[in-house]
Amino acid sequence: MKKKVKAIICIAVTVVIVVISAYVLKTANQNYLYSTYPLKYQDEVNAASEKYGVSKGLIYGVIKTESNFNPTARSGAEAVGLMQITEDTFIWLQTYYKDENDYTFEDLEDPGVNIDYGVHLLSILSDMYEDEETMLCAYNGGLGNVDEWLADERYSSDGKTLKKVPFPETDNYRKTVTQNESIYNRLYFSDESSGD
Repeated sequence: MKKKVKAIICIAVTVVIVVISAYVLKTANQNYLYSTYPLKYQDEVNAASEKYGVSKGLIYGVIKTESNFNPTARSGAEAVGLMQITEDTFIWLQTYYKDENDYTFEDLEDPGVNIDYGVHLLSILSDMYEDEETMLCAYNGGLGNVDEWLADERYSSDGKTLKKVPFPETDNYRKTVTQNESIYNRLYFSDESSGD
């Protein structure tokens, strides 16, 4: 009888240890995810999301991918800031703002300016392309390239979505942003992404 009681106690202790260990690992993993996928610049992101109708998960996915939240980031192509906007794109976007502001290209290092311009660009591209991944390819690879790919049967069977992306960097970019967006939605915006 004593052996049975000892065995039951050993099993119970083992179960408790396993449950506690699983909880500790889950908590550590959650803490790691929250620190790796932070909600920086919330005021700016919330304002731009509401102004342009772009989901916060997508905005954070782009920022995480483009600059990893470094407001002074510069790429080899001289793209600037959190959402990595080039000077040509900045000049083009200025035509949408008309006389609303007198920002210069250097102002894109300001998080509020950069996020506003970047999210505005996402909303413009979203109106042009029905498919989010195609829109992300245009954000990274340029409208001209995406329009050419959509017209080419090797890359698009319907002229609206891309079945293949010929630029490896752009292909990886769309996958990374989509993955980051999914993680942000799961961590912070599950109600918004499900439409509830």
